[in-house]
Amino acid sequence: MTDRRQNLTGYALWRSLTFYEKFEQSVVFVLTLLIALIVLAALWHLGVLVVVSLLLVDVFDPIDPAVFQTVFGAIFTVVIALEFKRSLLVVVERRFGIVQVRVVVMIAMLAVVRKFIILDLGQTEALKVLALGAAMLALGVVYWLVRDQDRREAETAASNVDER
Repeated sequence: MTDRRQNLTGYALWRSLTFYEKFEQSVVFVLTLLIALIVLAALWHLGVLVVVSLLLVDVFDPIDPAVFQTVFGAIFTVVIALEFKRSLLVVVERRFGIVQVRVVVMIAMLAVVRKFIILDLGQTEALKVLALGAAMLALGVVYWLVRDQDRREAETAASNVDER
């Protein structure tokens, strides 16, 4: 974002955006609303699942692997959606560009972790577990590299400010 736009707020900031930036902001706003609806629906579904299973039917046994997988799979679905929504809000605030690699990699890592949680290891081929493990390792390495690059860029920016 240019220095000129950093001091603007609200309507003045909107007017200073180019046509494409306004389009981008509008799309992100609509996506944010849709994801918020998805989060609410997933949260409602999770709440109904737990309340009905635990209180009304009394079949909620957290020790049962199938119940554990179902409940925590649903929890991770909500967490992934929230993280995705938060990444869009960063775009709305115009702190960064439209795509943040670190956030995308982190969401992918959460999705793989969710897959590991809901996976029935007794029914899953070893090659699939190996592939998921390799994917998680690769995502972890990419996340570390991107985070390290962000750290170096922040240090460079800080040293440039100190020199002025």
